[in-house]
Amino acid sequence: MVVAVGGRRRVRVLAPVWVAAAVPVVVALAAGPARAQEPAPGAGLTYHGYAALDDGRVDVRLTPRNHGPSAVPDATVRLRWSVPLARRAQPLPPGCARTGERDVMCRTGALDADGWGGELVVGVWLRGRPAEVTLDIATVWAAGAVDRDRGNDRQRLLVLDTGDTYSF
Repeated sequence: MVVAVGGRRRVRVLAPVWVAAAVPVVVALAAGPARAQEPAPGAGLTYHGYAALDDGRVDVRLTPRNHGPSAVPDATVRLRWSVPLARRAQPLPPGCARTGERDVMCRTGALDADGWGGELVVGVWLRGRPAEVTLDIATVWAAGAVDRDRGNDRQRLLVLDTGDTYSF
């Protein structure tokens, strides 16, 4: 059907409703028999530790834990500060890399179901000498494992420049 609107011609294609409804059925049949997909392994990653800020340097110690039900061959945790890291080169532990102005990511290594990983110790200098900093801790990769409770693998911690340790 051709319709003229304001001097322009527009083409409208009208198709019976049953054709549109039949297309998904035809596609599904052409794809072959459905295969049962294996469910992704489940994991429940959390992090426990503390952070301390003293005169522009923040030290973080954290231990990952997998509450299961499946083991995780490897995972990555992101540490993100509310203040940019100092511009100078900063040594980081093996398995950790600076990935942004305020971010460091670290591998956790393998985590058994209902098991603890090794302790990660990360110390960085911040730009300037902030009186406080917020540290966000989150899992960003878990080797395909699905965490059905994503709320417990993300934490936010306020750390004051007192040299005291703040636990999470």
